[in-house]
Amino acid sequence: MDEIGRSHIECNKEVSHGGCSMIFSTPNSLTRYRAESFSTKEPETLQWIDKMPSDSVLWDIGANVGIYSIYAAKRHGISVMAFEPSVFNLELLARNIFLNNLENDITIFPVALSDEAGPSIFRMSSTALGGALSTFGQDFDQKGNKFNTRFNYHTMGVTMDDILRVWKISAPRFIKIDVDGIEHFILRGGGETLKGVQSVMIEIDDDFSDQAEESARYLREAGLTLLRKCGGGGAQFNQWWTRMGS
Repeated sequence: MDEIGRSHIECNKEVSHGGCSMIFSTPNSLTRYRAESFSTKEPETLQWIDKMPSDSVLWDIGANVGIYSIYAAKRHGISVMAFEPSVFNLELLARNIFLNNLENDITIFPVALSDEAGPSIFRMSSTALGGALSTFGQDFDQKGNKFNTRFNYHTMGVTMDDILRVWKISAPRFIKIDVDGIEHFILRGGGETLKGVQSVMIEIDDDFSDQAEESARYLREAGLTLLRKCGGGGAQFNQWWTRMGS
């Protein structure tokens, strides 16, 4: 556990973007960085959210501490389903929702998504509050290399199609997926769900050929078209997929 983060759990930072003021819990350097770089880290994701109609439903898969969930709900009144399995991030996600008075707009779904339902190992490369780089049910990282596990536990996984079929929640019009390597497994488990989606923002590493090729195939099979690749470091990009003519 990040002991500095825990001792500063009540520290907050106000962030403003496009006239929208938000408050984020910032107990450590990583969460402060996420808040301070809000407008510059992934401007394409903010542009993508800005194009969503206010009556939209967004599934934020790999929500982390809820940076983009908060913005979508607070700036545009979008209904958000925030998927986050990390026990270290869930408290901050809940705090950020509470700090911004969005309890009725953002729902936390604290399980992992994959291509099949059932229990498996959730592996983490860090236990820092606000940390990323984790995987569920697999042993590779976001580049397809052997995963460096620092902490792990058994938890439940579900598919996107399971969620709609079993829980009967609102179907997504938009989906954001940033889960550090198993994006293609999540897409594989959401064939029916994807058919009704207008747009997907997904992080893909082009050097991880299995991830890149399979993800593109599942998205095209759902009738989506790659609009553009955005940002990125090295071969890693946010890919903006859309349903043309919608």
